[in-house]
Amino acid sequence: MTGRITDVPGIGKALEKEFAKLSVFTLEDMATLAPRAYDDRREERTLRSTTIENPTITCRVTITGHSAFSSKKGRVIKVSAMDDDGTSLDILCFNRPYLENMLKIGTEWYINATVQRVRYQYQTASFEIKKTKEEAGLGRILPIYPLAGNLTQKIMRKAAQYSLLNIDREEFIPENIKREEGLLDRFTALKEIHYPTNEKMLQVARRTLAFTELFLMELKELRCRNTSIKRKKSTPSTLERKLLSSLPFSLTEDQNKAIEEIREDLDSDDSMNRLLQGDVGAGKTLIAWLSSLHAIEKGGQVAFMAPTELLAKQHAEKAAELLAPLGIRLAYITGDVKGKGRKLLLDALKNGEVDLAIGTHALFSQDVEFKNLRYLIIDEQHRFGVAQREALKNKGLNPHILSMTATPIPRTLALTLFADLDVTTIHTMPSGRIPIKTHLVSEESRDKMYKAIGVEFARGHQAYFVYPRIDDEGESDLRDVTTMYDFLKSQYPDVPSALIHSKLDEEEKTKILENFRAKKIKYLVSTSVVEVGIDIPDATCMVIEHADRFGLAALHQLRGRVGRSSLPSYCFLVFDPNTLSEEGRERLKVMRETCDGFLIAEKDLQIRGPGEIAGNKQSGFLKLKFASLTEDIDLVERARFHAERILETDRGLIHAEHAGLRKTLSQK
Repeated sequence: MTGRITDVPGIGKALEKEFAKLSVFTLEDMATLAPRAYDDRREERTLRSTTIENPTITCRVTITGHSAFSSKKGRVIKVSAMDDDGTSLDILCFNRPYLENMLKIGTEWYINATVQRVRYQYQTASFEIKKTKEEAGLGRILPIYPLAGNLTQKIMRKAAQYSLLNIDREEFIPENIKREEGLLDRFTALKEIHYPTNEKMLQVARRTLAFTELFLMELKELRCRNTSIKRKKSTPSTLERKLLSSLPFSLTEDQNKAIEEIREDLDSDDSMNRLLQGDVGAGKTLIAWLSSLHAIEKGGQVAFMAPTELLAKQHAEKAAELLAPLGIRLAYITGDVKGKGRKLLLDALKNGEVDLAIGTHALFSQDVEFKNLRYLIIDEQHRFGVAQREALKNKGLNPHILSMTATPIPRTLALTLFADLDVTTIHTMPSGRIPIKTHLVSEESRDKMYKAIGVEFARGHQAYFVYPRIDDEGESDLRDVTTMYDFLKSQYPDVPSALIHSKLDEEEKTKILENFRAKKIKYLVSTSVVEVGIDIPDATCMVIEHADRFGLAALHQLRGRVGRSSLPSYCFLVFDPNTLSEEGRERLKVMRETCDGFLIAEKDLQIRGPGEIAGNKQSGFLKLKFASLTEDIDLVERARFHAERILETDRGLIHAEHAGLRKTLSQK
């Protein structure tokens, strides 16, 4: 067991509280606290070698004189010194009167300082001065740590040196992996992280520790998965073949691969836990219906949960169109289904007279019971909490679970966040889809955009206008849906339109969307409530006002509401150049350059970092000290490869060479 940080000589209860602010409680915590930067003192730098870009000196000086002057901060001691090149330096000692007696005239010292030239004289007020070269760190690279409260770099360096000498040096990464990946042993890597020999060794050390973090994470998660039974080749059910033969198109290669993987899971004795991810319009829902038929033909019931009533109803209508002709008994369950009708529906579900139940979170209400729930499909899984998913899962006897997301997740995140899931990805899009043309529109181009959309209306096509606010309460300069709805009616006086936002009740929103789908409405003026799941084939224009205020994932989802047929489609990202931030500019540039949701997700990961993308559940999971999910993509994949290879032959980690791994995982 590693010692406490208070074992370091000179660190007591008061400093222990300061270390706690850095999440340092033990010697192991201190040894694995990565410096935030480094101070390279390997080469002596005299005053003449300083530049504006690098104003730091590290050299020997001789004290030549003392003087003092008064300032607003009180009496200031000025110590005059000269380096070995004969260049003079004024050392201003604020609040350090003891230095006047310590820095005696004629004595030699070693100084590290940030200097500036005032007229023709070098000056410093930020310095470290020591009697010996060793104390000053000359010839070495020194760590610079994050600080809190009364902690100083001197205290942190002392704590790091003591911790490195007193932590457990047991090695747990197998030797063959270290050789294969070119890694250091852990103790050497930690020493090099704190006091690197050179830049190359620092890189190898960081790579070693980053790989170690990722490897342990992957190993721990993969051991939790059920992989005891090898999957057998599975064949389509009769119902699946009937649905496939009724479709006017063929499945894409990725769709075929996805349904095969899911079918094999459904035929296994192990419960499936799979994430199906695909870009907007990639055909995930069709895979869900096909796999549902496979489960239903084997006598099971299926629950399909959507995040909103709008989306649930749309799914129910599509399921009725595709599955009802095959004899599938469907039910639609939301919070609005009440009274006698609800009781009849729930009785049918409980008695096994319903094959497929489609609904919202109402599906996990206490009064909803299934006779034999064998398969659970969760659409837009990130919109449901863990407790909600568990509540629905508990309505069956360990049912298979398929989670779907149209928010593409970079391969790096998918491998790391979902190490406890199998991940299936649909990359290819259905044939006939034309890439959406994306235009960046500044204020001076606004009229041209309105005219272009008017041409689309004349062709019988439809449009969305999306704004970040419902109304203008005098708190912002942002355009809002209420004001712009009135403006657009004057812009397009003979074009039927509707206003939709989150304050409308579900029944009204549903009616508006039904009219939009029936082409009784030509354009919607909306907030981002239309971001997910609205499928209108004749909608060809998406206008997003203040587009730089939206995240990349939201922009991509909103753009995905158009381009859902073979019609040419357009997305207009409107921005104000006077308020455009650098990050906003970068997001708009990404949207203009690509429609590939997975590439956009990678860019989003680079711009925002993994914590924000991953959400609350995963943000704690991603507290990595050395690894970066934006810079270490190769390490994530290599770590998973080695973890899988070990578990194939030694799942219990009982072999002698894995004893250290078993011990380490049991402690974490």
